[in-house]
Amino acid sequence: MLGIPRGCVCTGIGRWPSLRKYCEVCAKEVDAKVITKKEIYEVCTEQVEVDARVLVCPECGEEFYCEELDSVTLLHAYNKYRTKHKLLLPEEIKKIREQYGLSQRSFAKLLNWGDKTIHRYENGAIQDKAHNSLLLFLRTPENMRAYLAENEILIDERRKEKLLTAVENLEHDCGYHTGKKIAPLFFTEMPSVENGFKSFDYEKFCAMVLFFAKKCAGLQKVKLLKLLNYSDMVFYQKYGSSISGAKYVHLTYGPVPQNYDMLFGMMEADHIAHIEVVFDHGYEKHQVIPDSEIPQEALTEAELAVLERIADKFADFGSAEISNYSHQEKGYALTKQGEVISYSYARDIRL
Repeated sequence: MLGIPRGCVCTGIGRWPSLRKYCEVCAKEVDAKVITKKEIYEVCTEQVEVDARVLVCPECGEEFYCEELDSVTLLHAYNKYRTKHKLLLPEEIKKIREQYGLSQRSFAKLLNWGDKTIHRYENGAIQDKAHNSLLLFLRTPENMRAYLAENEILIDERRKEKLLTAVENLEHDCGYHTGKKIAPLFFTEMPSVENGFKSFDYEKFCAMVLFFAKKCAGLQKVKLLKLLNYSDMVFYQKYGSSISGAKYVHLTYGPVPQNYDMLFGMMEADHIAHIEVVFDHGYEKHQVIPDSEIPQEALTEAELAVLERIADKFADFGSAEISNYSHQEKGYALTKQGEVISYSYARDIRL
């Protein structure tokens, strides 16, 4: 997690804060502001241009050092490099490991890598292409079974049996069955700024829907779509990637996930959640009904914290209110009907 550096006084929550800094040029303390400018970062000997967020004096334009902003910009540069070279993101590597119930050290031993290798990759170090190819291969449980059968591995028999059980459970897991089969056909895209530098994750998307459906009594579909958008955008703003990897498009009632009707159809087929039409004083309402529990460990603590924050922020908003509120966002105002709303607008979110 990125923290506020010493010497920076935070006066805002949930967006880039206003910071009190001493400007040597102006010879006084000022309320510094964050601007965006093009900068070149060197990643693996390659020059990568990114939109850097820089802290400046509002009066003279003097730039200040801010570790938090520099860290996020560096993360964007790394993600842009990964996208270009088709490399897994750190969270995707972590998800591969965790689906088999392995610690970082056990996973490294399984792959005959150094003890700290997985730790470095999950914390942002860029993996080489050979390692990336093996990780992609092992993401599929059937491939993990083949790997275990054909390679000499360094984990003991007890851990191997436990791993084989995890593989078998994954192979026979009927949860998200329809979505897991269909999602790759329609939603598989390389990470980019349009999906928050994350490939679409059907399970996380479903977990987000279930979270809000259980958190917000009588949740309407229109409101849910806005809650999902704000959650992904705010998480991107804070951590440099989205939660679900969904693209959001500009429609009449505000930002919505691309192909959301198809996604809801998949969730209904998987008995995860469905939309129920109810009539209230003659008005037709589309209510979100959860049909299952949120899978354990589907969402990280950081992701849950953002979802809680969004739910609290809009707790008293109806569908029309949150829709009107979303229309004021810069990303919505500067796009046209049907256009994708880039995650680059996340920095302008009003919360």
